[in-house]
Amino acid sequence: MHILNKDIEFLEEQRDCSYFEDKISDIRYKYMFSCPPSSYQEMLERGWRRFGKMHFVPECKACTKCVSMRIDVANYKFSKSENRVINKNKDTKLYIRPPSLTMEHLELYDKYHEFMNKKKDWPYSPIEANEYSKSYVESKEEYAKEFLYMRDNQLVGVALVDILPNAMSSIYCYYDHDYAELSLGKFSILAQIKIAKEMNIPYIYLGYWIKDHFSMGYKEAYTPFEVLANRPSLDEETVWEKYEL
Repeated sequence: MHILNKDIEFLEEQRDCSYFEDKISDIRYKYMFSCPPSSYQEMLERGWRRFGKMHFVPECKACTKCVSMRIDVANYKFSKSENRVINKNKDTKLYIRPPSLTMEHLELYDKYHEFMNKKKDWPYSPIEANEYSKSYVESKEEYAKEFLYMRDNQLVGVALVDILPNAMSSIYCYYDHDYAELSLGKFSILAQIKIAKEMNIPYIYLGYWIKDHFSMGYKEAYTPFEVLANRPSLDEETVWEKYEL
């Protein structure tokens, strides 16, 4: 007997940590053929993240440095410097649509990661089309979107964002560092906050924050934000707390 379209859940233990060379991590995965908005909302609130049809959450036994965080959209006020970033991008066009795959996506993705390899020593190898599709395009859920940033009819940035009735999940962003003066990474988050405000969406989930980390510490700039104080299972209550810098 063959069982089709059944979700698969497993725990990967004692794997190399993605953020610290001297640590190991334990990650729980759920491969979900379909994830309706209500189920996804519950998972987001409990610290789960999504790439394609794969959802995951850390369950590291010896470390709690990765903290789930969410921006408090209703109480967010753009600073003078953030308004300057927004104004610098007045000619950056934003298109929101279902995720797609083109040669422009792949070329920009590789260009971004090659730059980050040189700047922050990120691992780098060119991405294959099927790998990109599985991570960012394959899920056909209606809430899956891509934010395309264009300058002079050229693709300069892509953000993968899930838009639910009560949450946005900022999945991943990559952009062209040739336009460094535009601060496209920061502009992408500010644009998401602006749209969330317009849609009365209370929270943007930015994934995992690691204080003072060279790659993950930047997220604390988007304050006020809340952190998940516990690590609840899917049938347990959450404890979200406002973080005081």
